[in-house]
Amino acid sequence: MNEMYFTEEHNLFRESLKDFLQKEVVPHIEEWEESGKIDKSIWPKFGEMGFFGLMTPEAYSGLNLDLFYTVIFLEELQKINSGGFAAAMWAHQYLAMTYLNKLANDGQKKAYLEPSVLGSKIGCLGVSEPFGGSDVAAMRTTAEKKGDVYIVNGSKTFITNGVYGDYIILAAKTDKDAGHKGISMFVMDRHAKGVSASKLNKLGWRASDTAELAFDNVEVPASNLLGTENEGFGYIMEAFALERLVMGVNAHARAEFALDYALQYMSEREAFGRSIDQFQALRHRLVDLYSDMLVCKQFNYATVAQMEKGVYVVKEATISKLKSTKMADEVIYNCLQFLGGYGYIEDYPMARLMRDSRLGPIGGGTSEILKEILAKIIVDKKEYKKRS
Repeated sequence: MNEMYFTEEHNLFRESLKDFLQKEVVPHIEEWEESGKIDKSIWPKFGEMGFFGLMTPEAYSGLNLDLFYTVIFLEELQKINSGGFAAAMWAHQYLAMTYLNKLANDGQKKAYLEPSVLGSKIGCLGVSEPFGGSDVAAMRTTAEKKGDVYIVNGSKTFITNGVYGDYIILAAKTDKDAGHKGISMFVMDRHAKGVSASKLNKLGWRASDTAELAFDNVEVPASNLLGTENEGFGYIMEAFALERLVMGVNAHARAEFALDYALQYMSEREAFGRSIDQFQALRHRLVDLYSDMLVCKQFNYATVAQMEKGVYVVKEATISKLKSTKMADEVIYNCLQFLGGYGYIEDYPMARLMRDSRLGPIGGGTSEILKEILAKIIVDKKEYKKRS
C-alpha cells in the first residue's frame, strides 16, 4: 500500500532523516528528557538539512515539498521515543511556521520565516488560554492599537517552545465586543519587554518546554500584524485541519513503534519453555492492536493525499486525530502489559511512551470537543468551507 503514496525520493529522504536522528539526536535524548531542555545547537542542524523547510517556498530557503515528506518527518520523530523532542520540532514547523507561510508578508517572512527554516529562530503558537482551553472564541488576551503599536495584555498556556523560543504567533482580541469576529494574529518577539514565561511541569513530553505566558503592556509593532485585522478566528480554524492531521499521524507512528518493539520483545522473552509470542491470548491481542493501527495509518495517508490535492479535509482530519490518538493510547497500554514488570521500568521504552501518548486526546482540541465538531458536520449538516 505504501507504494501508492511514497516514491523512491520519499524513501531516500526517510533514510537520510533516520540516519540524522540516530547520529545527532538519539545520543542526547536521555539528557534532554532529564533536564527538560533541548540544546539549542540541534535546531540549526535540522535547518542545515532542510528539515524545517518542507512546506516553505524556495524563496525563503525552503524546499516546497509535498505533504508526504511531512508524514515521514513526523513518523520518524515518533520512533526515537521522545514525544517532547518531537513536539518541539513539529510545533515549530507545523504550528508557528504554518501561519508565517500562509499569512506573513515578504518583510515578515524574511524576518521570521527564513530564520525559522534555517533553525536560527524558534517559534511557538499562542492560542490556548488558562480560562478558555479549547474555546478559542472565549480568549481574553487583548491587543489595543495605539498609534503604530498594539498594546497586548493577557496570558496563554500549554505553549510548546514558549520558554526557550524566539517568537510567538499570537492570537489576541482586537475588538473585545465582537466575539470570535474580533480576533487578530500577530508575530511577537518572545523576549519583548513585558513578556514572561513560567515552565509547566508535565506528566509526559518531558524534553519539551511548555509555558504559561503572561503579557503586561507588551508593545507589538503594527507591522507585525499577520494577515487582516479581526480575521484571526478564520485563520485559526483553517490551521486546525493540518494540526489535527499532524497529531493523527504522530499517533499511528508511535503506536507502530510500540508494536514493533513489543513484537521483538515477545519473540525473545520466554515463559514455560516457549517465547511469549506463541501464546494465543497474547498473539491474538497483538493482531487486534496491529489491525487498529493499520486502519488508522491508511486512513491518515488517504486524508493527507486529499489535503495534498487541495481538499479542505476538516472532517477527515478531525476523525484522524480523534480515532488515532485513542487507538495509540490503547495500543501502548497493551504493549506495556506485554512487557510485564519491565513495562513499568523507565529503562524500557513503554513507560515514557505511555506518558507521552496520553497528551494525544487532549492537545490540539480534546476528543470531547472534536466529537462535537463532528456532530455539527454529520448530524447538523454544518459545512465548513475553506477561505478563498
